[in-house]
Amino acid sequence: MPLAHSVQDHGVTRDSVYELHWGLRLRPFENVPDPKFYVASAKHEAAMERMLYGIHARKGIVMLTGEIGSGKTLLSRAVILKLPRSRYEIGLVSNPTILGSEFLGEILFQLGLDPHGTRVEQLRRLNDQLLANYHRDVDTVVVVDEAQAIEHDRFIEHDRLFEELRLLSNFQLNDRFLITLVLVGQPELRERITRIPQLAQRVAIQHHIDYLDRAETKAYILARLAAAGSNFGIFSPRAISSIYHRTGGVCRLINSLCDLCLYFGHVSGARQIRRALVEKVGNELLHRPENTGARVIS
Repeated sequence: MPLAHSVQDHGVTRDSVYELHWGLRLRPFENVPDPKFYVASAKHEAAMERMLYGIHARKGIVMLTGEIGSGKTLLSRAVILKLPRSRYEIGLVSNPTILGSEFLGEILFQLGLDPHGTRVEQLRRLNDQLLANYHRDVDTVVVVDEAQAIEHDRFIEHDRLFEELRLLSNFQLNDRFLITLVLVGQPELRERITRIPQLAQRVAIQHHIDYLDRAETKAYILARLAAAGSNFGIFSPRAISSIYHRTGGVCRLINSLCDLCLYFGHVSGARQIRRALVEKVGNELLHRPENTGARVIS
């Protein structure tokens, strides 16, 4: 099943471990890109606004970059949910490390097309689908997640695949692109695209997500708890401050630390997560010294 279809189906939850103890319906800090836990921070909303503008305006190529754990993948899923299926056909490529000879076939598969045949046959099939969508007033969007990993090991092949992405942007009429490519990846994605000026010049919209600041970290934690059904202060203010200090505002690390605190708070019978527990979990389980900041997180 094409991955973009599965983005719509995100209501399944796992068996309770600590939810009942904390009065939660769901686990709020799972490190999976579940759109119902998207938090509209100023940084993420700015990124979403630019991505949606690039898609709505058919800008050809849109690029979103961010540091490891900054929430890029979750944001891309939230963007997909903003695109009505009556107006958009969406392909989501989440494993760009596949062989170069199979990359175009993967795009076809994610668009619900037959991925087999020669490259000429694949391109013809894609062209026919793009034109059919155009006549139905449907825009075609392909999201490539972790795009910096495209053919990571072999520079020549890597170059060729980015060149293939550029060629996909050639599917256009006199007044519009027939396909919008959304490239999502780590900062090195920009460096790799820069090496191909013909591709770099076609990136019409690009945006970079930074880590959360202290206030945004607090809002992030509270918003995810609220989405999971929390109606009281599970984390004390000092605990939240300690979480920011230890994670540097990295969403993935915030999730990991908060999840472990909820689990061990449940095991110990705590009624609130306090700073002492955050420090204990951080020291014993995350193996991160107290003065860890975003600058040294890899």
